[in-house]
Amino acid sequence: MKKRLGLLALAAVLSSSIYAASIDHIQTYAPEYLGNSAQNGMINNVSAYYNPAGIVHLEKGTYVQVGAQLAVGHEKMEYNGKDYKADLLQPIPNFAMYKVEDDSALYWTFGALGGGGDLKYDDGVAGTAVVGDILEGIGKPGFNTNGSKAEGSNLYVQSTLGKVWKVNDKLSLSAAGRVIYGSRTLKGDIYLNHPLIPKSEEAHIDSERTAWGFGGQFGLNYRINDRLNFGLRYDTRVNLNFEADAKGEVKIEEIGGRPIGSGLGFSDFYPEYADGIKQRRDLPAILAAGMSYKVTDNWTIGLSGNYYFNKDAKMDRTKKSNHPLLAATNHIEAEYDNGYEIAVGTEYRFSPKWAILGGVNYANTGAKVTSYDDVEFALDSIMVGTGLKYNPDETSEWVFTVAHYFYDSESGHYDQKYPNPPFANVKNPEYSKSITAFGVAYTKRF
Repeated sequence: MKKRLGLLALAAVLSSSIYAASIDHIQTYAPEYLGNSAQNGMINNVSAYYNPAGIVHLEKGTYVQVGAQLAVGHEKMEYNGKDYKADLLQPIPNFAMYKVEDDSALYWTFGALGGGGDLKYDDGVAGTAVVGDILEGIGKPGFNTNGSKAEGSNLYVQSTLGKVWKVNDKLSLSAAGRVIYGSRTLKGDIYLNHPLIPKSEEAHIDSERTAWGFGGQFGLNYRINDRLNFGLRYDTRVNLNFEADAKGEVKIEEIGGRPIGSGLGFSDFYPEYADGIKQRRDLPAILAAGMSYKVTDNWTIGLSGNYYFNKDAKMDRTKKSNHPLLAATNHIEAEYDNGYEIAVGTEYRFSPKWAILGGVNYANTGAKVTSYDDVEFALDSIMVGTGLKYNPDETSEWVFTVAHYFYDSESGHYDQKYPNPPFANVKNPEYSKSITAFGVAYTKRF
């Protein structure tokens, strides 16, 4: 029982979608999004990511864009007055090429599609801290999980190749195919200690879940007039059947010198990480729409919205563990509503070479409280960003951006998972995040 808790905490690291706008999805495909998140109706050098049907209205030529973002901040769990925090320092590159002709265009993009990078909890997580309270509640005081550690990552990479057709001066359409590679890793060490027992019990895991998936992308752009533009994009659901490769998982075989029968380890709490296990965790479909309006020749404003079809995707639906030490706990199935985002943004050119960006984005992930735990807590957020564009000549552009994410703080559901009785001393954890992201990109037209 004690060990079970520890494991649970360590696994938490892995699934945390730090930088995500939805459950796993991100929208920061290109650095310009950090400065102005209302990109879905814009026609500019990042439209290949957000409004691909609109790139046919750019000046003819071959475009190459290279960008990089750096996300810094932390994820934090608070349990019983103590913080368990992991710092984030994650670089995120992107690359795009597109060729614009009179009545058509080709485009290719490569970069992150979901996830949030790597997290390392040097002092364990809430799921390990709760072990002592659980054991005390069932008459086994004195245990702790000091020295436990956890590290995990969550990353989805995409490559998209598509074509745009100009139907007439107002309407253009796009279609693309994409390949997605997903990787979700977990490394964990749990140490169960007692002052009267000289040797701690240990459990360890080093597991990577990987999957390949394929999807489609379809777009529409409609130029109502020279000032008002409308963009629409639909990214299909991507079915991802992850398979775990665990390098020699070690389980706790005895407590206080007494065997417990079948060993207890991380895979008893998270069976999707057991060696050889295959399980679906899809990327939901997205419907993205937006408009842009040129208030003046130098000032453009935009409005965007994204809708995530979470309910239609399968996301690690697991059954209750059959291990006898877990019999008293409740199995809480993670639930999700569909999520959405709303963004407003602006771009103002105050000189022929310089423009300033600004934007605000609200994200409702659709994640219910039942999905919050050490493994995953997709929190709602408000993102505020700004940036500068610099055009040294007519064929090149630099973009510099920065954005900060203000996340909601939410309580967990330990009160449901560990009922009273027998777990009278267990308290609910609190989950929070804080992230700032910086971006730079360069585009060259040949």
